[in-house]
Amino acid sequence: MIVTFLLLILLSTAAGFIGALLGLGGGIILVPGLTLLFNFDVKVAIAASIISVIATSASAATVYIRQGLTNIRLGLLLEIATAAGAIAGGMIAVHISGRYLYFLFAAVLVYAGVNMMRGRRVHIEPSGINEDSTLDGSYVDPITGRTVSYMVIRVPTGMAVSIAAGIISSMLGVGGGIIKVPLMNIVMHVPMRAAIATSSFMIGVTAATGAFVYWTSGLVNPAVVAPSVIGVLIGARAGTMAAGKLRARALTKAFVLLIAVMAVQMVLEGLER
Repeated sequence: MIVTFLLLILLSTAAGFIGALLGLGGGIILVPGLTLLFNFDVKVAIAASIISVIATSASAATVYIRQGLTNIRLGLLLEIATAAGAIAGGMIAVHISGRYLYFLFAAVLVYAGVNMMRGRRVHIEPSGINEDSTLDGSYVDPITGRTVSYMVIRVPTGMAVSIAAGIISSMLGVGGGIIKVPLMNIVMHVPMRAAIATSSFMIGVTAATGAFVYWTSGLVNPAVVAPSVIGVLIGARAGTMAAGKLRARALTKAFVLLIAVMAVQMVLEGLER
């Protein structure tokens, strides 16, 4: 039992570290690890992952808010749609066959890998501030020291996609940032730093909403959740510190290969169910 507990901490620490280093949620590693390596039921793994997301999001969001990078108004608005999606996603995940969750998770892994290879973090030049919009924002770039002002556009599109982000996040236990960061950056023209910060602010609320559904369904296993939360917190902290010092290009290529292997394994696991 103790050995399993320590191994779970080791797995979740690696998941948190890689997730923070590459800008992905730790769930992208944690859920396949718990199911493929430890043979936990996929729904129990997703429940553990989604609770871990709450802890890591709260830690990161505090730092970003203190730095003035978070667009709180935009985050609260999009979270209305995301939370609704999270409730729906949790209810769907609880009631459908686990085999479909394996297939869907494999699809998300492929999506993440393709975006990493293409370079998901596209930079959008700020388009200036719109004085008539309460969602526009500004922040002081921590590297250049310059004030960056930006105008938020395509809000209805952002709301619609946020519903889908909430559904996927709650169904699979992954941070919705895998969808919301590129959504805010590419579609809504929010600069990348502000998009990441705002997404981190939202993820915890989304995860808490979905976690409630899993809790009431009896899928939260404390023996899995406890080491997962501990490890992901440790790994995310280390990954955040390392992100500013390391160039992750080689690691990204290796991680994409790992994602491909995990996607195949998740499909095979789903076929066996």
